[in-house]
Amino acid sequence: MSTVTRSLFGRRARLRWIHLILGGALAMPYVLVGSVIIGPALGATDVFGSLPLQLASFGVGLPIAAVTSLFPLTRPLESAAVRWLCGVDEDRLAFGPAGTRGEKGRTAAWFTLHLGLGGIIAGMSLALPPFAAALIVLPVLAALRGDRLGLPEAFDHTWVLALAPVAGVAFLVALAACAAGCGALLARWAPPLLGPTPRERLAAAEARAADLAVRNRLARELHDSVGHALSAVTLQASAARRVLDSDPEFAREALAAIEDTTRRTVGELDAVLGVLREGDAPGTAPAPTLAADLDGLLRRTRAGGQRVAAAVDADLDALPPLLSREAYRIVQEGLSNALKHAGARAAVEVRIAVADGDLEITVENPVTGPAPSRAGGGHGLRGIADRARLLGGTATAGPTAAQTWRLHARLPMRGPA
Repeated sequence: MSTVTRSLFGRRARLRWIHLILGGALAMPYVLVGSVIIGPALGATDVFGSLPLQLASFGVGLPIAAVTSLFPLTRPLESAAVRWLCGVDEDRLAFGPAGTRGEKGRTAAWFTLHLGLGGIIAGMSLALPPFAAALIVLPVLAALRGDRLGLPEAFDHTWVLALAPVAGVAFLVALAACAAGCGALLARWAPPLLGPTPRERLAAAEARAADLAVRNRLARELHDSVGHALSAVTLQASAARRVLDSDPEFAREALAAIEDTTRRTVGELDAVLGVLREGDAPGTAPAPTLAADLDGLLRRTRAGGQRVAAAVDADLDALPPLLSREAYRIVQEGLSNALKHAGARAAVEVRIAVADGDLEITVENPVTGPAPSRAGGGHGLRGIADRARLLGGTATAGPTAAQTWRLHARLPMRGPA
């Protein structure tokens, strides 16, 4: 019983009733235009004094409403009303103007349906409640006056007069049921008639994919630049603390490396934030590249006490700028993983070479801690794989038979980047 009551008089039913009343209000100007047409056509002087003429005016006005629904704002306004009053999910509706002929046709069908059902429910809402209220209080008034109030002969029977309140309540329940049914019908047909077309769904999916790509790129850049800097600074500070008394010169070098790393990271952070801009703003630090910044990266890593052996068999200055930039991030992430998982004194080998038209990057270090793919959720390795894939290359990482962890990336010198 509570479910039925909620479906007829609950908040959702009341909001849908309001939506129907709005449809009836929107239908009134079209009914007036229809009456102007029907009156002279049938020679009637009082159109609104006859129910058949009113219905005829209503029927003539609806096609006119369908034509005016081609106004560009009709679909956005109707979609907003359906979302708030009918409870239809936003992603099932289209909020842009109807563009194609099919979209305009569906919008016209919806507008006609909304005004048609709304006009009927609005008319019932105006007529039935006063009539039902009169039936409900009729026995009381008849008893107070002591007569039948000039009612039809049927009310001469006491049992008929006693059933009048029941009939009044039944009329109100019937009105609520009609309103709930029409509201549910509109909510059911709103997505097919006001929903996005396959073309609009594809455009929305492409927009979401582009936004997600920008977010992923920003997250990747922040992880690789700032994450590496924090790992390096932590290792350098730890090394400086351990040898502060025994080797002050090394401690000074480590502190200088910390200063250099943090200063450079601030510039890199500014460059990373430029990913979300249309272009680099004046004064924005350029993104680091393999050609210009590999030596500094190796120097700062070694300042923390880690032994890094680098072998470069390629002309780094001849690399395309985009390839050089992404390759730098791959080497940086490989060294960052070595810092976190191989230990402060571990020997790390970095090899960069050109083979068969591809740039090959290898970073290898002993496995003395948790595997990088498990630590931190593997965000760095996923970022490396994404960079390689976007450049048209491949990247693999994992343990070797020699008890080392090996990161290998193969990037085409010329590809779909």
